[in-house]
Amino acid sequence: MMLDETTLKEWEPVIGLEIHVELNTRSKLFSQAPNRFGDEPNTNITDVCTGQPGTLPVLNREAVRKAVQFGCAINAQINHYSRFDRKSYFYPDSPRNFQITQFELPIITGGTVTTDIHGVTKNFSINRVHLEDDAGMLKHFNQFAGVDYNRAGVPLIEIVSEACIFSADEAVAYATMVKAILQYLDVSDCNMEEGSLRFDANISVRKKGEKRFRNKIEIKNMNSFNFLGMAINAEIKRQVRLYLEHPDKSPGTVIDQATFRWDPEIKETVLMRKKEEADDYRYFLEPDLPPLVLEKEYIDSIREMQPELPYEREKRYIKELGLSSEGAAVLISEKALADYFEEALRVSSNPRSICNWLIVEFAGRYKENGRSIWTDGIPPQFVGKLINLIDSGKITGKMAKEVADLMVKHPNKDPEEIVKENPAFQPLSDEKAIEIIVDQVLADNSSTVKSYLNGKEKAFAFLVGQVMKATNGKAAPPVVNRLLKEKIKKN
Repeated sequence: MMLDETTLKEWEPVIGLEIHVELNTRSKLFSQAPNRFGDEPNTNITDVCTGQPGTLPVLNREAVRKAVQFGCAINAQINHYSRFDRKSYFYPDSPRNFQITQFELPIITGGTVTTDIHGVTKNFSINRVHLEDDAGMLKHFNQFAGVDYNRAGVPLIEIVSEACIFSADEAVAYATMVKAILQYLDVSDCNMEEGSLRFDANISVRKKGEKRFRNKIEIKNMNSFNFLGMAINAEIKRQVRLYLEHPDKSPGTVIDQATFRWDPEIKETVLMRKKEEADDYRYFLEPDLPPLVLEKEYIDSIREMQPELPYEREKRYIKELGLSSEGAAVLISEKALADYFEEALRVSSNPRSICNWLIVEFAGRYKENGRSIWTDGIPPQFVGKLINLIDSGKITGKMAKEVADLMVKHPNKDPEEIVKENPAFQPLSDEKAIEIIVDQVLADNSSTVKSYLNGKEKAFAFLVGQVMKATNGKAAPPVVNRLLKEKIKKN
């Protein structure tokens, strides 16, 4: 059944996200084994990681601090008393046959994540944030499967939202802001390709105006914002289609609660298993760990050390630097990019131009190779110098794009040197030569001149463009602008 937009608008999605975040501690949550990605399989392990009989967990102090940092950042309640529980399940990547988590009394409850979506500010409510340890990794080969326990025991926080998200766009915006907060706090590297940040989405749909929740579907382990948005939209359509195909059935019998995964090849959600309930995991108090007790002074000391957070920085960029809301949102979404931007600002006083060159021009040049300007070796001061070369009229915008190409090829080369060494980057500043071209452009475009005199500013930009075209982009823009205005005024 094909669904049109009108039909879809009759239904309301209700979405909650569970975000699993690997903390960037030096060791694991309950053992001294290194917390490090990319090493040889089964080298970063201890007897605790592999669940050997008689071994006892010892809580990582740094993991607790990082969890509290995040709780303070979202203005949540940091609980002075929390405890750990066992979540029992059998799977090859879980050597103990249980996970140590926080079920009854988590370390953090409540909280709010604020971000802007299509120009509208929205507050997303957090239900809870709890500490737990990660499982190992199954690796499948042609003839067999292996288990790598290097990840077993890596510290996680699981951030559970309320069911307060009502579209894929909202889900992606919320998840993007959570990632930014984590990066600004330096509690996780948030490397989604390595599994440091993973999303589970709980989705149900109901008719507009309905108050009760219908059965939900959980989509597990998505590791990109693109997949998250696509999976949510696909699942919304799947559920709506099923309800429309069975109008006479009770909603509770049309969709059974279950766990799905996202298949990027067929662009559909695929059933994994029927949904487990809490009772299936046989939660009970972890007997080998004492309760976690945090003093008020400890929490307050962490709260006082909070850095400027991404939403605060975004609003500062808009209010104080005059950036567009779209540009500011892109900059703050990656802390490394925002920091790079601020370093470039030390050299150039044109924040709008720096922003545009970072998020459009240089981003486009790095898109194909999957790298980024802040990791590829171009110092931020060089971007500031490039902007100064444009603003001072030493190079034109067209030349600047060619200089940027060379900067990407030779990241350690100063743009001023690139311009100095290449005759093609010397702008045409001979007024007499430019004047001849200006006269010709004005003669050939008399109707455009009239439009400009009648108040159409775009007409003047067209005339400038014609002069730049005739000089192959080499005419100094300040000279062109001045000559055009002088001659139009005389006429």
